[in-house]
Amino acid sequence: MFITPAYAQAAGAGDTNSMLMSLLPFALIFVIMYFLILRPQQKKVKDHAELVKNIRRGDTVVTSGGLVGKVTKVVDDDQIEFEISDGVRVRQMRSMISGVRAKGEPAKEKDGAKESAKDDAAAK
Repeated sequence: MFITPAYAQAAGAGDTNSMLMSLLPFALIFVIMYFLILRPQQKKVKDHAELVKNIRRGDTVVTSGGLVGKVTKVVDDDQIEFEISDGVRVRQMRSMISGVRAKGEPAKEKDGAKESAKDDAAAK
């Protein structure tokens, strides 16, 4: 009823170019968030999974609770056993390991592999 001519003229049909330009900042924000936040976090998770997978006997580990100890036994794919003091052994879920401080000894070779390596060395 009492509408001014300025409002009447601005109520025209929506322009698709205008709509695209209004959505462009949101798309840009998403791309920036992906490269600054999501991608580094995915890399960090992947590195932690690799670290946890490669824990072996003799490694010095730090748990997420702050315990520091030396791995004495790899129980299974989900648990490790480590020694935090002389005679004090604790079982911990692998996923709760936050870091490895020192790498331990490599896995022992089988007896047959040792003998064949010795025979090869003696033959040379």
